[in-house]
Amino acid sequence: MGMGVSVGRRTRGSKRAPMAEINVTPFVDVMLVLLIIFMVTAPLLNSGVPVDLPESRANPIDQTPEQVTVSIDNAGVIYVDDVAVPDGELAGTLAQIEPRADGQKPIVVLRGDQALQYARVMAVMGELNRAGFNQITLVTDGSSASP
Repeated sequence: MGMGVSVGRRTRGSKRAPMAEINVTPFVDVMLVLLIIFMVTAPLLNSGVPVDLPESRANPIDQTPEQVTVSIDNAGVIYVDDVAVPDGELAGTLAQIEPRADGQKPIVVLRGDQALQYARVMAVMGELNRAGFNQITLVTDGSSASP
């Protein structure tokens, strides 16, 4: 009777222990691809208007989502949030900016090229003030400035 002989035997596959190792090669491949993507896109996250900022030793400020960036390049062209504003139309462009949820005007971040004359930056600040923007932040390059 062959039935009694096969009861106590185990099959060949049941003697193997479960595999406890994880193959991390696909994980490493995905992480390296993500690292390359972030390294390429990180420099592009800066504001789109190339401005050579003056240097300063001031502390950095917090970024808020409800702010307007006004940039002046070395040729004196004014940009409001990366859109060039024709000469004489800055007041009209500023009037179209919506107030924040609390009814106040948003904070203005002013970026001026260091090659600009002081009078040009002050003229833009005067237009901002006339349009009701009283919170203006001046942006500088904080890399290595001398006192």
